[in-house]
Amino acid sequence: MKFLGIIPARYASSRFPGKPLVDIEGQTMIRRVYEQVKKSKKLTEVIVATDDQRIATEVLSFGGNVAMTSDTHQSGTDRCAEVIANDQAYDVVINIQGDEPFINPDQIDLLATCFENPQTKIATLVKEIGTPEELFNQNIPKVVRNTFGEAIYFSRQTIPFLRGVDQEQWLKKQTFYKHIGIYAYQVDTLRALTQLPVSILEEAEALEQLRWIENGYAIQTAVTTHETVAVDTKEDLNKILKLFFNK
Repeated sequence: MKFLGIIPARYASSRFPGKPLVDIEGQTMIRRVYEQVKKSKKLTEVIVATDDQRIATEVLSFGGNVAMTSDTHQSGTDRCAEVIANDQAYDVVINIQGDEPFINPDQIDLLATCFENPQTKIATLVKEIGTPEELFNQNIPKVVRNTFGEAIYFSRQTIPFLRGVDQEQWLKKQTFYKHIGIYAYQVDTLRALTQLPVSILEEAEALEQLRWIENGYAIQTAVTTHETVAVDTKEDLNKILKLFFNK
C-alpha cells in the first residue's frame, strides 16, 4: 500500500499571516514540518500543497516537493483532493497539519496502520485527556468512540456528559479523548468527501469531520500518546520557543 503525505500550507492565515514562513531558530516552520514528516517509515512521498508562490519557493529551496493549488479551497481536505485529482499512484493520502513543526513521525506511522484493515476508509488520531483544563476547553475538540474504535461524534463541548457526577470527578470516572488533527483517507474516499455539501452539524460545531459522519462515513481512530503542539498565533510560537529552545 502506498501512502502519500500532503502538508497543506497557506499564507493568508487570519490569525497569523505568513505562518508557514516564520523563522523558528534558523528554519522556517514549513521546513521543520516537512523534515519531521519525511522521517515517517510509512510514507512513499511527501508534498507541500500551497496556493502561494512564496511558500512554494521556500519548499523548493530546501529540496522539498511542492504542488500549487487553488486559492479558493475552504479546507486542507479540499487542497489534498486537488493534488491527487488525477493521480492513480497512491492508495492512501495522509493530511498533515502545516503548523506543527515538531510533529512526531510515529503519529503518522500509527495512523497508517489503521489501513491494515481494508474496510478503513478514513482514519484519525485521538489522545486521552489528562487535565480539567483540556477537558473543558471549547477550543479542543473531543471525541466519543464506539467499541470498534470508530468515532461516533466530535464536539467542542465536553462529551460524554456525566449525569449526576461533579465535574471535578469526571476524569476519575470516565476516559475522555481529544482529537489530534491529522487525517488519512483512501484516495477514492477523499475525492468523494469533497463533493459533499456542508452539513448541519458541521455548521453548528465548525468541525468538517462531522460532515463525513452525517453522510455515513465511518472514521477509524487510533490512540496516540504523543502530544502535538500547533502554532495558531504568535503567542503559540513564543510557547514553542520556550518549550523546545528555552527561549
